[in-house]
Amino acid sequence: MMGASQSLLELVAAAQANAKTYEDRISEILKLIGGQSGSDAQVEELRAVTVSLELAAVDTFSLFEARMQHHFKRGPFSRKLKSLLLEAEQTDLADRVYQYYLAINVLKHGKGASYRELLNAPSTLFVVRPTEDIIADEAHAPTGLVDVSVPGFFDGLTTTIIEAYHFLENR
Repeated sequence: MMGASQSLLELVAAAQANAKTYEDRISEILKLIGGQSGSDAQVEELRAVTVSLELAAVDTFSLFEARMQHHFKRGPFSRKLKSLLLEAEQTDLADRVYQYYLAINVLKHGKGASYRELLNAPSTLFVVRPTEDIIADEAHAPTGLVDVSVPGFFDGLTTTIIEAYHFLENR
């Protein structure tokens, strides 16, 4: 498990390596299935690996928030970070931090304010799925409301975290 003695950057690098393993396995299973329904075992493994990737994303972002919270007295970390980035005219990073914050909230809590916000203002960083698509597609794709299995999701998340980390540590 992630040790307290490791730096945030070391922990993010370890999470990236784990995520790469999950992404590679998802890609292998999808190739094996080849657009078909897939066997129950394949669908089950795909679901399990996708859930592992979701948990890795949530853990990584939560760790980032916990380790960086000391930069703010109190209150919602990601909203305060977004405001600080906007003040520093880092609008792209501010937007990415906020988008991933919303995505992680959706992964943690499901439908709610963050989910509605993402549906109303779609992100270019990841795929948000309407609930009816998930119900209709349950047998084929075990992805949740935010599709973490799309290539680049986890790399985008960790790149954003690392950039925000450097911004906070160097100001």
